Amino acid sequence: MKLSQYFLAFLCPIILFTSCKKSDDEITADAKSSFTIEFEHQVNGVPLVLNNATYKNAKGEDFKISIFKYYVSNIKLTKADGTTYLLPESYFLIDESKNTSKIITLNNVPTGDYTKIEYTIGVDYARNFAGAQTGALDPVNGMFWTWNSGYIFVKLEGTSPQSTAANNALTFHIGGVVDPNNTIRNFSTEINAANPLRIRTDGKPNMHFIVNAAALFTGKTDISFSTLNFTMGGANSVIVADNYAKGLFRLDHIHN
Repeated sequence: MKLSQYFLAFLCPIILFTSCKKSDDEITADAKSSFTIEFEHQVNGVPLVLNNATYKNAKGEDFKISIFKYYVSNIKLTKADGTTYLLPESYFLIDESKNTSKIITLNNVPTGDYTKIEYTIGVDYARNFAGAQTGALDPVNGMFWTWNSGYIFVKLEGTSPQSTAANNALTFHIGGVVDPNNTIRNFSTEINAANPLRIRTDGKPNMHFIVNAAALFTGKTDISFSTLNFTMGGANSVIVADNYAKGLFRLDHIHN
C-alpha cells in the first residue's frame, strides 16, 4: 500500500468520528440556540396594505384597514417524544405598521427537533391584572385599557360603507379575561415531521406564518358591518375571538 493510501485510510475514520461528534454536540441537552418567526399579514390571500386597499368580508361588504396589531405570548414548543419547552417571558406585539415587529427572535431554546408550536393570542390572565408593565406590554403601545384593567389582545380599525358608526368606522378592540366574556384564545399547529423545526447551535431556522386579518369576521360567525362594527370587550368581542381562533394563523413553511 502506498503511503498516501495508508494516510487516507487512517484519516477517514477520524474525519467521520469528528463529523458525528459535532452533530451530536449540537443537540446535547444543555446546548441552546435561537430561531425566528415571521408573520406575513394578508386579507384572504391578498397582502394587507393599510389605509388604501379595499377588501371584502364574508358578507361581501367592502372594508379598509388602518390599524392591525395583536399579541403573541407564552410560546411553547413540543418535540416528537412529547417533551415541551415554554419560552419564558415570551410576549410580543406584532404591528402591521412596524415591519421590524413582524419578525421576532426566540433565544436560548434547547437544541432538538420540534414538531409542534403553540401560543396565546393575547395576554395571559395573570399579566392582565399585574398593572402597567414594560416592553411589549408597555401601555405606550396603545394596547392597554386605562379605563378597565387589562390588555387589548387584537386591535383592528378601519372603515366600511356598511358601517353605521360615525364616519363609517370599524373599531374592533378584542380583550377581556373574565367569563362569560373571556377572549383569551390559543393557537397550535403540528409541524411536518419530515421537516421539523431543527434548533441547532450552527443554524437559526425561520418559521413563516400567514396571518389573515379577515379571520376576525368569519370562521364561526359571519359578521356584517351593518350590525357589528364596534366592540371593546364584552359579548361581541367573544364572537370575534371565536372567529379568529379558527383561522388567524397558518404555518406556511420553515427554513431550517
